[in-house]
Amino acid sequence: MTLTSLVAINILDVIDPRPLLSRLDYLLWAVLVLGALIFVHELGHFLVAKRAGVGVLKFSLGFGPKLFGITRGETEYLISAIPLGGYVKMVGEDPQDEIADREKSFSEKSVGWRSLIILAGPGSNLLLAIVIFWIVFMVGVPTLATKVGEVMQDFPAHEAGVLTGDRIKAIDGKPIEKWEELAAQIHNNPGRAMRFTIERAGDQFDLVVAPKITSQKNMFGEEQEIGLLGIAPAEEFLSERTNPVTALVRAVYKTYDLSRLILLTFVKLIQGVVPAKNLGGPLMVAQLAGQQARQGVLPLLFFTALLSINLAILNLLPIPILDGGHLFFSLIEAVRGKPVSLKKREMAQQVGMALLVAMMIFAFYNDIFRLLGQQ
Repeated sequence: MTLTSLVAINILDVIDPRPLLSRLDYLLWAVLVLGALIFVHELGHFLVAKRAGVGVLKFSLGFGPKLFGITRGETEYLISAIPLGGYVKMVGEDPQDEIADREKSFSEKSVGWRSLIILAGPGSNLLLAIVIFWIVFMVGVPTLATKVGEVMQDFPAHEAGVLTGDRIKAIDGKPIEKWEELAAQIHNNPGRAMRFTIERAGDQFDLVVAPKITSQKNMFGEEQEIGLLGIAPAEEFLSERTNPVTALVRAVYKTYDLSRLILLTFVKLIQGVVPAKNLGGPLMVAQLAGQQARQGVLPLLFFTALLSINLAILNLLPIPILDGGHLFFSLIEAVRGKPVSLKKREMAQQVGMALLVAMMIFAFYNDIFRLLGQQ
């Protein structure tokens, strides 16, 4: 079972579109982040394989020549030269292998056990994202308050008399504390008159304002109508902390929501709605990891969780060489009652490898052009 970490969909362009920077510390952070994600992914395969009674011959972080290795029991634990993936080599993973103890063979296990072993890698990445978000939500997430930092000319807020320094306390009588909630309410109600409760110099009063109907492109490049008041937030933050139970619920939902967004982004990429330049490789990962690390621990943790989800989703795609391809063959076997022939699987693996190599080359191409500032 292998994990590719060479290709990722960049959905952080909307957060930080700065050109790619070639920095040694960025590369270090990328190796640390990817190393952690690869370890968790392969550990998932390893633990479930052991639980199923499958023998594991090798557990490697990285591909290519061995740099360092130790053997414990039947398993050799390796650090390999190319830190862009990893693999777990199991007994009987190739049905043609000669096996002394068939009870330890992967290919001799039921479809159910094989499917669980395959799913354990991406599943571990999703579980890691949940754990990270759980910790982040308990520690406290900095979020913008509803204090107005800028009022733009020729927009409804300016015409209604909103001033810099005003604090928006409620919309239509419903209290509001976070700028994120305020922006969502405004964007979702273009042209509808709304009653804003404003706090200014200790006094409170109401203003009825209709957000201006504006056509904008969303993150997928699609035109949509939203409402705009013409205000920007002040640099005032709240620390939003939650108890462990609430934090866990929020973490699960956040992981689901980002999984849905990444999957939708991939679909839009195939449809041509999202530019292909959003597909990136290790240089893009290095850039983003370094940028988030410089902003602080919480942004780095958020990025690590996002990349973990990204890798889980991409590894579940039905490309033969990835976990999703192995799972697809298992599902076919479950339906047909017999495995796909070795010849057909080998052909599919070759096609999958060619597709994956093409994606990696294209991702490197995008990375180089970002490096040159041409994207």
